[in-house]
Order: sequence, then structure tokens, then C-alpha cells
Amino acid sequence: MDSTPVLQALFDSLQARPRPEDVADLVLQLAKDLSLAEHAVLERAARGALRRGLQELTSMAEDFDRPVAPERQARKAVELFQTARALSPAECADVEKVRVLVRQLAEEIHKTPGRSDFSEDRLSRKERKASGMEVSRRRYNKLFRFVCRFERKVERLAMEQRKYEAMRIAKSSLATRIRWTDFAASREAACFVAYFSARCNRRSVFTSQSQDAPFDDVARMLLTRFLRAPCREGWLAIAHVMPDLDIVRHLDGADRLALFGTWTAVLGELARLLERTWARSQFNRATMVVSRGDDSSTWNALAGAWNASRQGWLALVHALGMADVAEQLCFGKVMRLMAADVAAWHRADGGGLEPDTLVWAALPAPWEVFSGKVSCTRAQVVAVCRAHGVDPEAKHWTFPRHGRRAVPFKPTPELVHGVVVSHPELASMLRKAGWFSGKDVEPLPEDAPAVRVERDAAGSVRVVHADDKARD
Repeated sequence: MDSTPVLQALFDSLQARPRPEDVADLVLQLAKDLSLAEHAVLERAARGALRRGLQELTSMAEDFDRPVAPERQARKAVELFQTARALSPAECADVEKVRVLVRQLAEEIHKTPGRSDFSEDRLSRKERKASGMEVSRRRYNKLFRFVCRFERKVERLAMEQRKYEAMRIAKSSLATRIRWTDFAASREAACFVAYFSARCNRRSVFTSQSQDAPFDDVARMLLTRFLRAPCREGWLAIAHVMPDLDIVRHLDGADRLALFGTWTAVLGELARLLERTWARSQFNRATMVVSRGDDSSTWNALAGAWNASRQGWLALVHALGMADVAEQLCFGKVMRLMAADVAAWHRADGGGLEPDTLVWAALPAPWEVFSGKVSCTRAQVVAVCRAHGVDPEAKHWTFPRHGRRAVPFKPTPELVHGVVVSHPELASMLRKAGWFSGKDVEPLPEDAPAVRVERDAAGSVRVVHADDKARD
């Protein structure tokens, strides 16, 4: 039986957001010579696959929300402008190609690209006539405003694409950049990479505790199978999704340098975006609790990507024998913003401010350290960590992640804005009704099941169940 379609499906899953159960089912079709114990471990996850029919549907979208390309604006440009050419959907998703189109539109109406000052940049009737534009004032104004809006749309698209890329890195490191040749070189590595990436890409549960770790007993078993017959390409593929020190040490010199260069470039881009976002915001660095008007989605995507990239960079620094670099250039983590209700939940559960937040607030801004504007050494980070009761190595402030411990496999829950719901159909109903969205809630359909809300001692919602006896 040709296994290439299954291998291709696993490779394609790196660009999407499938449930780990569905990936485990694919792995079970591809993996050969499984022992009875290995089959049992994999089957425990695969039995929850949608293909098996035990759970016939899911309310969770199986892809990330991708930036919306300006296809409508590109079509409208063809109607309005003589020089505009039709762009394909793929070209509309390419920021540089759309920018070329917008510049052509600006040139057609003699508008300075990038300037949106209608009063100063707009041509007078005499100027329009001198430039060969035989159009009415009303039509010219319409074209001018269209180009201004299109320019702003393109810049928003560019930022949304950077944010999208950052979110993917925050979740699964460089999994989306793995080459097919490296992925397909080792069937065992491919199985691990696809399953572990799916575990990394799971949505976060609304909780006052830490999230379930992605490295579970299924991932450990798949990694162990690869270790029996490792190969260079397999190590490189795994290092893209799990850049721990005990992984990247197995790369050869050229692969280490290449991956180090990739992580350095990613950090440079993230540093610029973090600095720009910080300058435009009013975040409280001492608490990192969200306030009204804060762009938490952008900040948290960038912060998560920075922390993942920093770990990969730090692992490569040590693997390359450049630990002295980390002694002098020890930029810290970036803390995510926390919702006020989650912060209150932490306090109700007896917790206080996360100690890592205190360390982050006391250290120089990481983007300033990376750019060389300020200095931050390993000794400084160690001193600040110890002052706040944080172990700098155990919390990965000064040393890369290594030696992960596997957690037991847990089925992927159905979530509505992070809240666990017992059944996918109920989850779909609650999402459509606006539950847990922070917006006005609509009544549930008449055929909706009765609902029982399980709360903790502080009154925070833990799980929503379908219940025939009660309706909340």
C-alpha cells in the first residue's frame, strides 16, 4: 500500500490546526512495526478521531484564522482604474504584489504614495487638466479616497500577516517552515513532528492553572521510535518544532548555524514589532493586566513568538559552544497580557502575581537589549530572578529548555472562548449565542439541551454540560 498520501496529509497538517486525535489516527496508518504497547498508546489517542465516528463532529475550526486578503478591493480597482490589472486570490494574499498595484493606482491619479492628506495632496482642477486627467472633481475625489483606503488596508494586511506568523511560531515554533524533503526523509520523525505540532497548536483552556503540556506519552513514544534509527533530516525536522537543547545538539554544524541564523532573524523582526507595539500602548508593565483599549491579541501573539524564538536561539547558542555570548547578551522573556477576570481568578485561588512578571518588569526591555541600546548580562538576570524567588535555570531565563517530562494524554476538549463544553453540538449553540464572549448573549434555540454550568469555589466557570434535569 502506498503510504505517500498519508505522509502528505501529515505534512499538510503542519500548516493547519487539526485535533491531535485525528493526527494520531493518520500516524497509526503510517507507522510500521508497532509493538503491542506502542499500538495501545497510539490507539488511546486515535480512538477519538473524527474518522472513527465515536465523535462525529467538532465545533472547533481546524485551521488558524488567516488574514483576509483584499480581494474585493482588488476587483473594485479594476472597475475604477485604467491601469489596474486583475489579481488572483494568491496574488491578493501577497502584500508586495498588492503594494505594486496600489502604487500604480496612485501614479494614475498623480497621488503621492503613502500620503493620505486629502487637502494637501489632492490635485486642483487646473493641475488635473495639466496632467492629462480629464475627470470630474467628484470622480477624482472618489478615486483619491479609494486609493487612501486601499493603502491603509494593505498596511493592515501586512501587520496581520506578521501577527499570524508570530502566532504560529508561538504555538509550534518553526513547524510551518519544515521542508518536505526533511519531513519525508524519516517516517518516524514525520510521525512525531506532526503529532507534537498538533498538540502544540491546541487552543488554550480558560483556567487559573498552567496549560496541559504538549509533550505527552504519545509524543514520547513516537520520539523514542525515531531515536532507534535517527537521521540528519529527521533531527532537523524535529528541531524546527521542538528546539530543545537535547534536540539541537544532534544537528550537524551546518544545520546548527542555519537554524541559529533563522532564529536570530526571527528575533530581530519580533523585536521591531514589539517595540512598535509597546510604543503605541499604555500597558502596565508591573502587572500586565489588560485595560480597555489594549491590543492584547497582537501583543500576546508577539510575546509568545518572542519567548519561543528566544528558547530556540538560546538552545542553538549553547549547542554551538557560544555560551559566552549568552553571558553578555541575555535578553529576557516577554510577558503576555492577562485578562482582568483571570487575574482575579488567580487571586481567588490563593495565588498572587506570577513571579516571572516581576522579573520581566525589573529587567531592561528585551527588544532594547537585542538591538544593543541597553546592556543585560546573565549575571543581571540571575540577580533579578533570585531577588524575586525565581530559579533562573528551571524557569528558562538563563538556560534553554531540555529533558522534557511527558504528561498523560488527555482528549482534546471542545471549547467556547476557552471554556470547556461537554459536547460539540452544545458548544456550537453556545458560541452562536455569544456565551463567554463578553458580548450580549442571545437565547438558546428551543431544541437546545438543558445546560448545567460547573463552577469553582470562586464562581468561575469550569465546564458546561448538557443536562436533562437543569437549565442555567
